[in-house]
Amino acid sequence: MSETAEIRWHGRGGQGTVTAAKVFADACLSSGRYVQAFPEYGPERAGAPLQAYNRISAKELRMHCPVLRPDIVVIVDPTLLDGIDVTAGAGPETAFLINAGKNSDAVKNKLKLTAGQKIYAVDGSKIAKDTIGRALPNSPMVGALAKISGLVDLTTVTEDVAKSFGKKFPPKIVDGNRDAVKKGWEEVREI
Repeated sequence: MSETAEIRWHGRGGQGTVTAAKVFADACLSSGRYVQAFPEYGPERAGAPLQAYNRISAKELRMHCPVLRPDIVVIVDPTLLDGIDVTAGAGPETAFLINAGKNSDAVKNKLKLTAGQKIYAVDGSKIAKDTIGRALPNSPMVGALAKISGLVDLTTVTEDVAKSFGKKFPPKIVDGNRDAVKKGWEEVREI
């Protein structure tokens, strides 16, 4: 990955995609990096497609625009593959991280990757259901992204999730999200 890592997230309103991008950026900030996290959406409603972006760098970030050439593409909702070109702007070494369980081979075939591109999968929805009680895949996706990117370690990201979620939710939800991040880290795999 280059000196600045650019990440594009694809999800739907209500899945926690924007929150995931912000939490990931906060964890990278805690590890001493410069960060950006911002969404791109209009007056969206729950279920509507959206994109969010991260830039993570060892140097100050001065560019403020959408990520057009992502190093990593995170696909929180695999149903978006049927209507959105999630590969737009992807380079020959772009990595794709997708929320996919048993259907990961079908997802891989839909992406039609080129040589050098990698795809990673984690069943974020199942992990979230098991740890949080709801199929909100944002926390497992943050854990999986932390692992495949190498931008932040597991301890830092789990501490940041606890700090971020602790401001809004009771301890049971915070602990569930922390567990979801850990499981996302542990269960992500290249397919």
